[in-house]
Parts: sequence; C-alpha cells; structure tokens
Amino acid sequence: MDTATGLDVMVIGAGVSGLTTAVQLAESGHHVGVLAERPPDRTTSAVAGASWGPYMVNDPRVLRWSEESRLTFEEIAKDDPSSGVRLTPGLEAAADDSGPPGWARGVRDFRHCTPDELPAGYTSGWRYTIPLVDMPRYLGYLRQRLERAGAAITIGRIDGFADVVGAARAIVNCTGLAARVLAGDDAVYPTRGQLVEVENPGITEFFQDNAEGEDLTYFLPHGNYVVLGGSAIPGAVDLAPNPTSATEIIARCAAVEPRLGSARVLRHRVGLRPARPEVRVERDAVRGVPLIHNYGHGGAGVTLSWGCADEVRRMLVD
Repeated sequence: MDTATGLDVMVIGAGVSGLTTAVQLAESGHHVGVLAERPPDRTTSAVAGASWGPYMVNDPRVLRWSEESRLTFEEIAKDDPSSGVRLTPGLEAAADDSGPPGWARGVRDFRHCTPDELPAGYTSGWRYTIPLVDMPRYLGYLRQRLERAGAAITIGRIDGFADVVGAARAIVNCTGLAARVLAGDDAVYPTRGQLVEVENPGITEFFQDNAEGEDLTYFLPHGNYVVLGGSAIPGAVDLAPNPTSATEIIARCAAVEPRLGSARVLRHRVGLRPARPEVRVERDAVRGVPLIHNYGHGGAGVTLSWGCADEVRRMLVD
C-alpha cells in the first residue's frame, strides 16, 4: 500500500487513543503519521458519552494513567473552551453502602452526599467535579492539534502490521477491537454500549450510578444536548439501536431526573467497547521494527488516553 515514508512513528488507528498518542508524540518532536481504516468521526470513540472515570478496565497502571489524563483534561478545559472538554459538577450514587472508589476521593470538590441529596433507590453517593467530553467536538480538536504539529491522517486498511514495515522507524498499535485480528489477540472482545442523545431541557450537572452489569444509568450534559446511558453487553456486536433498550435507558434516567422523560430524542448511539482482561500497553516488534501496543481500554479509552499516550512516548524514548 502507499504510505508516507521517512516517519519516526506510524500510529495505526484514529480513535481517541490513536489521536491522543499521535498528538503526544508529534508535539514531543517526533515525525508522526496516522493510518486508519476510518476517520475519527466514524470510530467507536465518536459515539462515546463521555465522562472521566476508570470504568470497565483493569491494569495495575490504571490509576496513574487516569490521573495523568484528568490533569491534562483540566488544562485543556481551561485553555480551550472550544475543545469539547468541560469541568462539570455532578453526583455519583450507589444502591449499597460500599462507598466511593479510592480514585474518586482525590478529585476536586469531592464530598459525601447527605441522604436527602440521593435519588430514590440509592443509599450512598458523592459529589465531585470531573471532565465531561463532547466526543465529536473533541476528536476534531485532537485532529487540529495533530495537523498543527505537522502530522496527517491517511485512510487505509492493513491486513497486518508487516504491511507498514518500512513506513516508519516504529509502529504504535491503537486499533482497539481490531487488535483481535491484527495482533492475533483473542483476549480482546466487544462490549456493546447503547446511548440516547436528547435535547437538553436545562440539565447542568451529570449523574452516574456506581453499578456493574449490563444496564447502567447515567446522563451527561453537553450544552444543547444530554447523553443518556447506558448498557454494557459483553460479546454483543449488533450496531443497530435497540428500541426497547432505548426506552429503558430513558426511563431509568427519567427516574432520577424527570425532565429527561419528555426531552426530544435527537439520535441514538451504539458502539463496541474494546474490552480486555487487562489493558495492553507494551513493547513488541514486527520484522525487527519496534511495535508498541496501546489497546484494550474497555470503557475507559478517554479516561486513560493521555496517560497511556505518555506511556507510549516513554517506551519510545527508553
């Protein structure tokens, strides 16, 4: 295939992990190119909610990566309001008294809720301010940063990493679910997520339930619209919106915030999270060329994006 030559690094994949990694490397002085089967606005990342928080992900380095990413998102929100990143206050609640995860206590404005602050059906909760990310806008922001750093995205398909040997001195694999085939990694599997986007009836704070399982309840305001969630169905691959699931998502969110029950539906989002028992960020090689993997982020691709990107940068330098 026809690819650019003379690159320091070829990043494969243009979702949030690929773009963030490419930006991190390009702004660090590397000559970078991105090769992707689909443009950023057609990736799984484009249909994410998205809020910061280590969700549906496992790795001993997750807390460090997520904290590095949170601090970066806070800087982006302050420096560029058009980026799609906003620091938003809100409530996370649980149906038991297990309490907040350890990472939540270090987030700005963290405090435990009083019983009268909790929606019906919840027995504990906490408030804090976290980054919410309007993904379509944010992916455009990352693409602009990448282009300003002198890098470009090429749309094309590969059958294996050997296809791009010779295009760059190193390759970074940010292919998400496609790593199951490209990296021969049977540990990667899809977890289907469905969201409903509605017109914002005046919601300014987020809500999330601290629950596990296939049915989730959360809503994330993004200016004129609110993203309602959600679901997490391991192994499901159907990308068509399920009307029954959409109705149930709206009902669960409306039970917490009644205004959402009559909000006009704008569109439905469905995506396949690239789940894995553990995130894979590690060195490898293909035909003698360094290959660094960066995939398997599950439901935390945004949350881990800047931390993992910096991990890749350090691996290339070491």
